[in-house]
Amino acid sequence: MILGIDIGGTRIKAGLVGEDGSLLKSAAVPTPPALPAFARALCGLVSECLDGVSVKAVGIGCKGIVNPSNTTVDVLPGTLHYLEGRSLAELIQPALGGEIPVFADNDARVALAGEVAWGAARGRANVVMVTLGTGVGGAVLSEGRILRGAAGVAGHIGHVIVDPRGPLCICGSRGCLETYFSARAIEFAAREGVDRGCESALTEKFATRSGELSCSDVFRAASQGDGMARMIVDEAIFSLAAALSGVLHLLDPEIVIVGGQISEAGDALLLPLAEEIHRRTRCLLNRLVPLVPPQVLDRSGIVGAAAITYHPQK
Repeated sequence: MILGIDIGGTRIKAGLVGEDGSLLKSAAVPTPPALPAFARALCGLVSECLDGVSVKAVGIGCKGIVNPSNTTVDVLPGTLHYLEGRSLAELIQPALGGEIPVFADNDARVALAGEVAWGAARGRANVVMVTLGTGVGGAVLSEGRILRGAAGVAGHIGHVIVDPRGPLCICGSRGCLETYFSARAIEFAAREGVDRGCESALTEKFATRSGELSCSDVFRAASQGDGMARMIVDEAIFSLAAALSGVLHLLDPEIVIVGGQISEAGDALLLPLAEEIHRRTRCLLNRLVPLVPPQVLDRSGIVGAAAITYHPQK
Protein backbone atom coordinates (compact mmCIF):
# COMPACT_ATOMS: atom_id res chain seq x y z
CA MET A 1 0.00 0.00 0.00
CA ILE A 2 1.15 3.55 -0.84
CA LEU A 3 0.28 6.88 0.75
CA GLY A 4 -0.50 9.49 -1.92
CA ILE A 5 -0.64 13.22 -1.16
CA ASP A 6 -1.81 16.08 -3.39
CA ILE A 7 -0.91 19.62 -2.31
CA GLY A 8 -3.23 22.17 -3.89
CA GLY A 9 -3.87 25.85 -3.46
CA THR A 10 -7.17 25.31 -1.69
CA ARG A 11 -6.94 21.78 -0.25
CA ILE A 12 -4.40 19.19 0.82
CA LYS A 13 -5.60 15.67 0.00
CA ALA A 14 -4.17 12.33 1.06
CA GLY A 15 -5.15 8.70 0.79
CA LEU A 16 -4.11 5.05 0.75
CA VAL A 17 -3.67 3.53 -2.70
CA GLY A 18 -3.53 -0.18 -3.49
CA GLU A 19 -1.05 -1.75 -5.89
CA ASP A 20 -3.80 -1.87 -8.54
CA GLY A 21 -4.32 1.90 -8.31
CA SER A 22 -7.50 1.71 -6.25
CA LEU A 23 -8.13 4.49 -3.75
CA LEU A 24 -8.83 2.71 -0.46
CA LYS A 25 -9.15 5.64 1.92
CA SER A 26 -8.87 9.40 1.61
CA ALA A 27 -9.17 12.63 3.57
CA ALA A 28 -8.65 16.33 2.93
CA VAL A 29 -8.13 19.60 4.79
CA PRO A 30 -8.11 23.24 3.66
CA THR A 31 -4.66 24.53 2.69
CA PRO A 32 -3.46 26.94 5.40
CA PRO A 33 -2.04 30.34 4.43
CA ALA A 34 1.28 30.04 6.30
CA LEU A 35 4.03 27.42 6.73
CA PRO A 36 3.62 26.54 10.46
CA ALA A 37 -0.10 25.86 10.06
CA PHE A 38 0.56 24.03 6.78
CA ALA A 39 3.06 21.67 8.44
CA ARG A 40 0.61 20.90 11.24
CA ALA A 41 -2.27 20.30 8.83
CA LEU A 42 -0.15 18.08 6.59
CA CYS A 43 1.11 15.92 9.45
CA GLY A 44 -2.37 15.68 10.92
CA LEU A 45 -3.74 14.53 7.57
CA VAL A 46 -0.99 11.92 7.18
CA SER A 47 -1.61 10.59 10.69
CA GLU A 48 -5.33 10.37 10.00
CA CYS A 49 -4.80 8.35 6.84
CA LEU A 50 -2.19 6.00 8.28
CA ASP A 51 -3.89 5.33 11.62
CA GLY A 52 -1.75 2.28 12.35
CA VAL A 53 -1.48 1.15 8.73
CA SER A 54 1.96 0.42 7.25
CA VAL A 55 2.84 1.80 3.83
CA LYS A 56 5.78 1.00 1.56
CA ALA A 57 6.30 4.55 0.35
CA VAL A 58 4.83 8.06 0.14
CA GLY A 59 4.25 9.97 -3.10
CA ILE A 60 3.54 13.71 -3.17
CA GLY A 61 2.25 15.85 -6.02
CA CYS A 62 2.63 19.62 -5.73
CA LYS A 63 2.28 22.58 -8.08
CA GLY A 64 5.35 24.46 -9.17
CA ILE A 65 8.83 23.11 -9.85
CA VAL A 66 9.74 20.27 -7.51
CA ASN A 67 13.16 18.59 -7.32
CA PRO A 68 12.45 14.84 -7.13
CA SER A 69 15.97 14.01 -5.92
CA ASN A 70 15.34 15.68 -2.54
CA THR A 71 11.58 16.60 -2.67
CA THR A 72 12.44 20.31 -2.38
CA VAL A 73 10.04 22.84 -3.88
CA ASP A 74 12.29 25.03 -6.02
CA VAL A 75 9.75 27.47 -7.47
CA LEU A 76 6.12 27.97 -6.44
CA PRO A 77 4.58 31.41 -7.02
CA GLY A 78 1.21 32.34 -5.57
CA THR A 79 -0.45 31.43 -2.28
CA LEU A 80 1.87 28.50 -1.59
CA HIS A 81 5.09 30.46 -2.09
CA TYR A 82 6.03 29.74 1.52
CA LEU A 83 6.91 26.18 0.43
CA GLU A 84 9.77 27.40 -1.76
CA GLY A 85 13.05 25.95 -0.54
CA ARG A 86 11.29 23.44 1.72
CA SER A 87 11.71 19.67 1.58
CA LEU A 88 8.29 18.02 1.48
CA ALA A 89 9.78 14.82 2.90
CA GLU A 90 11.07 16.71 5.93
CA LEU A 91 7.68 18.35 6.48
CA ILE A 92 5.84 15.04 6.75
CA GLN A 93 8.59 13.08 8.55
CA PRO A 94 7.17 13.72 12.07
CA ALA A 95 3.96 11.93 11.07
CA LEU A 96 5.61 8.91 9.44
CA GLY A 97 7.32 7.53 12.51
CA GLY A 98 9.93 5.59 10.58
CA GLU A 99 12.23 5.46 7.58
CA ILE A 100 9.67 5.40 4.79
CA PRO A 101 10.85 6.55 1.34
CA VAL A 102 9.19 9.76 0.14
CA PHE A 103 8.96 10.81 -3.52
CA ALA A 104 7.65 14.10 -4.92
CA ASP A 105 7.16 15.85 -8.25
CA ASN A 106 5.12 18.45 -10.12
CA ASP A 107 1.38 17.75 -10.13
CA ALA A 108 1.11 17.40 -13.91
CA ARG A 109 3.93 14.84 -14.08
CA VAL A 110 2.29 13.04 -11.17
CA ALA A 111 -0.96 12.85 -13.15
CA LEU A 112 0.89 11.37 -16.11
CA ALA A 113 2.64 8.88 -13.82
CA GLY A 114 -0.80 7.66 -12.77
CA GLU A 115 -1.77 7.17 -16.41
CA VAL A 116 1.49 5.30 -17.08
CA ALA A 117 0.93 2.97 -14.15
CA TRP A 118 -2.81 2.38 -14.37
CA GLY A 119 -4.36 4.38 -17.17
CA ALA A 120 -4.35 5.53 -20.79
CA ALA A 121 -0.53 5.63 -21.10
CA ARG A 122 0.02 2.11 -19.82
CA GLY A 123 2.20 0.14 -22.23
CA ARG A 124 3.00 3.22 -24.32
CA ALA A 125 6.37 4.90 -24.80
CA ASN A 126 5.47 8.36 -26.18
CA VAL A 127 2.57 10.31 -24.70
CA VAL A 128 1.68 13.95 -24.12
CA MET A 129 -0.70 14.85 -21.30
CA VAL A 130 -2.33 18.24 -21.02
CA THR A 131 -4.46 19.37 -18.08
CA LEU A 132 -6.94 22.14 -18.77
CA GLY A 133 -8.12 24.10 -15.77
CA THR A 134 -7.48 27.49 -14.20
CA GLY A 135 -4.21 27.31 -16.11
CA VAL A 136 -2.79 24.74 -18.53
CA GLY A 137 -0.48 22.03 -17.23
CA GLY A 138 1.35 19.36 -19.14
CA ALA A 139 3.70 16.42 -18.98
CA VAL A 140 5.58 14.36 -21.55
CA LEU A 141 6.45 10.67 -21.73
CA SER A 142 9.28 10.19 -24.22
CA GLU A 143 10.74 6.76 -25.00
CA GLY A 144 9.27 5.48 -21.75
CA ARG A 145 10.55 8.25 -19.44
CA ILE A 146 8.70 11.24 -18.07
CA LEU A 147 10.71 14.28 -19.12
CA ARG A 148 11.91 16.80 -16.56
CA GLY A 149 14.51 18.82 -18.44
CA ALA A 150 17.61 20.55 -17.09
CA ALA A 151 15.71 22.67 -14.56
CA GLY A 152 12.59 20.56 -14.05
CA VAL A 153 10.45 22.77 -16.29
CA ALA A 154 9.78 20.30 -19.14
CA GLY A 155 6.12 19.84 -19.96
CA HIS A 156 4.85 23.34 -19.13
CA ILE A 157 2.63 23.41 -22.21
CA GLY A 158 0.64 26.33 -20.84
CA HIS A 159 3.66 28.54 -21.49
CA VAL A 160 4.10 27.65 -25.14
CA ILE A 161 3.79 31.03 -26.88
CA VAL A 162 0.96 31.36 -29.38
CA ASP A 163 1.31 35.13 -29.91
CA PRO A 164 4.65 36.82 -29.14
CA ARG A 165 2.89 40.17 -28.69
CA GLY A 166 -0.04 38.76 -26.74
CA PRO A 167 -1.22 39.39 -23.17
CA LEU A 168 1.19 39.35 -20.26
CA CYS A 169 1.42 35.98 -18.53
CA ILE A 170 2.07 35.15 -14.88
CA CYS A 171 5.40 33.60 -15.99
CA GLY A 172 6.67 37.00 -17.19
CA SER A 173 6.35 36.31 -20.90
CA ARG A 174 3.65 37.37 -23.37
CA GLY A 175 1.09 35.44 -25.37
CA CYS A 176 1.42 32.10 -23.58
CA LEU A 177 -1.21 29.49 -24.35
CA GLU A 178 -2.92 29.81 -21.00
CA THR A 179 -3.56 33.51 -21.62
CA TYR A 180 -5.77 32.36 -24.52
CA PHE A 181 -7.01 28.96 -23.42
CA SER A 182 -7.68 28.37 -19.72
CA ALA A 183 -10.68 28.71 -17.45
CA ARG A 184 -9.29 32.08 -16.38
CA ALA A 185 -8.89 33.34 -19.97
CA ILE A 186 -12.30 32.10 -21.13
CA GLU A 187 -14.04 33.58 -18.09
CA PHE A 188 -12.24 36.91 -18.58
CA ALA A 189 -13.38 37.14 -22.21
CA ALA A 190 -16.98 36.26 -21.31
CA ARG A 191 -17.14 38.67 -18.38
CA GLU A 192 -15.75 41.44 -20.58
CA GLY A 193 -18.53 40.78 -23.11
CA VAL A 194 -21.18 40.78 -20.40
CA ASP A 195 -19.89 44.01 -18.86
CA ARG A 196 -19.96 45.68 -22.28
CA GLY A 197 -23.54 44.60 -22.76
CA CYS A 198 -22.94 42.31 -25.75
CA GLU A 199 -26.00 40.44 -26.96
CA SER A 200 -25.89 37.05 -25.30
CA ALA A 201 -27.79 34.78 -22.99
CA LEU A 202 -24.83 35.20 -20.65
CA THR A 203 -25.42 38.95 -20.53
CA GLU A 204 -29.08 38.40 -19.68
CA LYS A 205 -28.19 36.00 -16.88
CA PHE A 206 -25.06 37.62 -15.43
CA ALA A 207 -25.54 41.34 -16.21
CA THR A 208 -25.35 42.36 -12.55
CA ARG A 209 -23.01 39.59 -11.37
CA SER A 210 -20.51 38.89 -14.13
CA GLY A 211 -17.93 37.85 -11.56
CA GLU A 212 -19.93 34.69 -10.92
CA LEU A 213 -19.75 33.57 -14.55
CA SER A 214 -17.74 30.35 -14.95
CA CYS A 215 -15.97 28.59 -17.79
CA SER A 216 -18.59 25.84 -17.74
CA ASP A 217 -21.32 28.49 -18.20
CA VAL A 218 -19.55 29.65 -21.37
CA PHE A 219 -19.23 26.14 -22.82
CA ARG A 220 -22.85 25.41 -21.95
CA ALA A 221 -24.08 28.58 -23.67
CA ALA A 222 -21.91 27.83 -26.71
CA SER A 223 -23.41 24.34 -27.02
CA GLN A 224 -26.85 25.95 -26.96
CA GLY A 225 -26.00 28.20 -29.91
CA ASP A 226 -25.19 31.44 -28.11
CA GLY A 227 -23.21 33.60 -30.54
CA MET A 228 -20.89 35.36 -28.11
CA ALA A 229 -20.11 32.19 -26.18
CA ARG A 230 -19.51 30.27 -29.41
CA MET A 231 -17.06 32.91 -30.60
CA ILE A 232 -15.12 32.82 -27.30
CA VAL A 233 -14.94 29.01 -27.24
CA ASP A 234 -13.95 28.78 -30.92
CA GLU A 235 -11.12 31.29 -30.48
CA ALA A 236 -9.86 29.52 -27.36
CA ILE A 237 -9.90 26.09 -29.05
CA PHE A 238 -8.13 27.56 -32.10
CA SER A 239 -5.26 28.74 -29.86
CA LEU A 240 -5.10 25.42 -28.01
CA ALA A 241 -5.01 23.51 -31.31
CA ALA A 242 -2.20 25.72 -32.61
CA ALA A 243 -0.05 25.14 -29.51
CA LEU A 244 -0.70 21.40 -29.39
CA SER A 245 0.04 21.08 -33.10
CA GLY A 246 3.51 22.47 -32.45
CA VAL A 247 3.95 20.06 -29.55
CA LEU A 248 2.90 17.12 -31.75
CA HIS A 249 5.38 18.10 -34.44
CA LEU A 250 8.11 18.33 -31.81
CA LEU A 251 7.38 15.12 -29.87
CA ASP A 252 5.37 12.86 -32.23
CA PRO A 253 3.33 11.16 -29.46
CA GLU A 254 1.17 8.07 -29.85
CA ILE A 255 -1.73 9.75 -28.04
CA VAL A 256 -2.57 13.00 -26.24
CA ILE A 257 -4.33 12.62 -22.90
CA VAL A 258 -6.64 15.58 -22.29
CA GLY A 259 -7.57 16.04 -18.64
CA GLY A 260 -8.51 18.78 -16.21
CA GLN A 261 -11.78 20.49 -15.39
CA ILE A 262 -12.38 21.97 -18.86
CA SER A 263 -12.06 18.54 -20.48
CA GLU A 264 -15.41 17.70 -18.89
CA ALA A 265 -16.94 19.67 -21.79
CA GLY A 266 -16.41 16.44 -23.75
CA ASP A 267 -17.11 16.46 -27.48
CA ALA A 268 -17.85 20.19 -27.46
CA LEU A 269 -14.13 20.60 -26.84
CA LEU A 270 -12.51 17.45 -28.20
CA LEU A 271 -14.16 17.20 -31.63
CA PRO A 272 -13.27 20.69 -32.93
CA LEU A 273 -9.89 20.46 -31.21
CA ALA A 274 -9.04 17.16 -32.92
CA GLU A 275 -10.24 18.48 -36.28
CA GLU A 276 -8.07 21.61 -36.12
CA ILE A 277 -5.01 19.69 -34.86
CA HIS A 278 -5.36 17.15 -37.68
CA ARG A 279 -5.68 19.94 -40.25
CA ARG A 280 -2.42 21.43 -39.01
CA THR A 281 -0.41 18.21 -38.59
CA ARG A 282 -1.65 15.79 -41.25
CA CYS A 283 1.06 16.53 -43.82
CA LEU A 284 4.04 15.68 -41.62
CA LEU A 285 2.52 13.23 -39.15
CA ASN A 286 0.40 11.56 -41.83
CA ARG A 287 -1.95 10.17 -39.18
CA LEU A 288 -4.61 11.18 -36.71
CA VAL A 289 -3.19 11.42 -33.18
CA PRO A 290 -5.98 10.33 -30.79
CA LEU A 291 -7.11 12.74 -28.08
CA VAL A 292 -8.21 10.58 -25.17
CA PRO A 293 -9.54 11.24 -21.65
CA PRO A 294 -7.64 10.10 -18.57
CA GLN A 295 -8.46 6.59 -17.40
CA VAL A 296 -7.42 7.23 -13.80
CA LEU A 297 -10.75 8.56 -12.61
CA ASP A 298 -9.49 9.83 -9.25
CA ARG A 299 -9.60 13.60 -9.68
CA SER A 300 -7.99 14.30 -6.32
CA GLY A 301 -4.43 13.66 -7.53
CA ILE A 302 -3.85 11.08 -4.80
CA VAL A 303 -3.56 8.06 -7.10
CA GLY A 304 -1.13 9.82 -9.42
CA ALA A 305 0.99 10.83 -6.44
CA ALA A 306 1.16 7.19 -5.37
CA ALA A 307 2.22 6.20 -8.90
CA ILE A 308 5.49 8.15 -8.77
CA THR A 309 6.72 5.78 -6.08
CA TYR A 310 6.68 3.03 -8.73
CA HIS A 311 8.28 5.17 -11.43
CA PRO A 312 10.32 7.83 -9.61
CA GLN A 313 12.01 10.42 -11.82
CA LYS A 314 15.50 10.94 -10.49
